[in-house]
Amino acid sequence: MTLTQLEYIVALDNHRHFVTAADSCNVSQPNLTTQVKKLEEEIGVKIFDRDTKPLQPTIAGNLILMKARKILKEVSELREFVLTEKESLEGEFTLGVIPTISPYLLPLFLPAFVKANPQTKLKIREMQTAEIIQELQRGTLDVGLLATPLEEKTIREIPLFYEPFLLYLPEAHPFLKRKHFIPAMLDPNQILVLDEGHCFRDQILSICDSKVSKNNFGFEFQSGSIESLMRLVDKGVGYTLVPEMALLDKKDNRLLRRFDTPEPVREISLAVTKNFTKNVLIQAIRKSILLSIPDRFQKEEQYKMVNWK
Repeated sequence: MTLTQLEYIVALDNHRHFVTAADSCNVSQPNLTTQVKKLEEEIGVKIFDRDTKPLQPTIAGNLILMKARKILKEVSELREFVLTEKESLEGEFTLGVIPTISPYLLPLFLPAFVKANPQTKLKIREMQTAEIIQELQRGTLDVGLLATPLEEKTIREIPLFYEPFLLYLPEAHPFLKRKHFIPAMLDPNQILVLDEGHCFRDQILSICDSKVSKNNFGFEFQSGSIESLMRLVDKGVGYTLVPEMALLDKKDNRLLRRFDTPEPVREISLAVTKNFTKNVLIQAIRKSILLSIPDRFQKEEQYKMVNWK
């Protein structure tokens, strides 16, 4: 027994004519006739008396048709409910954000998002990439905001923008005299990176064409803070790469240098599981983010995306 078969017998009861009923269902008359016959054979009851003209339901058929109409009505209401739920932004949703994005992007888009969507409550958690992937797959996280690509078959990625990496240098560094830079000029022995487990660390090492950080500073520093790396650079310890969003409020650009075109960038995306149905939530977050960032972040053709996995 299928919903289609129930739709066919209800249509046949409404029109009391096989051809007219088939036309109303946008199917051929033989197809509708075959399906009605299959249903009658399956349940072992004749629903229609074909000897009468016009066609009439049997006594048992009337009871079956009553049930069929009730079922189809409930299915229609269920579909309407699901559609409404998909289109609704009301409720609480969890958003996981990696630490190298969270302090810079959240203040840019979150106030506008909250104002535009007062019925939505975002529960935001700062998490590393591996944790976001794991919790998305477990169903304990609704949306991730992180660097991509992830290369996970169960995850759907919605690219947002492409954020350039800038070189952050100490005072009087020889590089400050140069106007042009390419990644090949970087020395892995002089560059400060984040602790293992941060995708930003892997991105920087990828730009430097190195798999390991081999600094010769005389100490080992494990940190998840870009700000901490910048403060060390301020004291003359090596140099580092910084995502441009971390520097949007920085008024003194003397210690910053851009790379030659194509600039190395990281792709920032929203991530959800492939069975996530709240596309309206994705659209709302995406809209707020894109309205809050510089236009140049969205021009993919100017950049060279960093592969970090």
